[in-house]
Amino acid sequence: MAIHNRLSVFRADHAMSRKDLAERVGVNPQTIGYLERGDYAPSVELALKLAAVFDAPVEALFSLQPFAPLAHSLKNGG
Repeated sequence: MAIHNRLSVFRADHAMSRKDLAERVGVNPQTIGYLERGDYAPSVELALKLAAVFDAPVEALFSLQPFAPLAHSLKNGG
């Protein structure tokens, strides 16, 4: 089962490189790339660390279902 994520959106919003994020959560920058592409599912520990970096709930970053496009969310009032 695929794990969908919005890591790249959160990174861009925080002006953070893959390297910066990787250092904050203690992984290799390649791991962040794998996560963003959906090639790798995070452990619970890593998902919680990533959510903490962005001060967001895990569900805002990861989902078992595809996220609605951001334009759709904005059009419907968030």
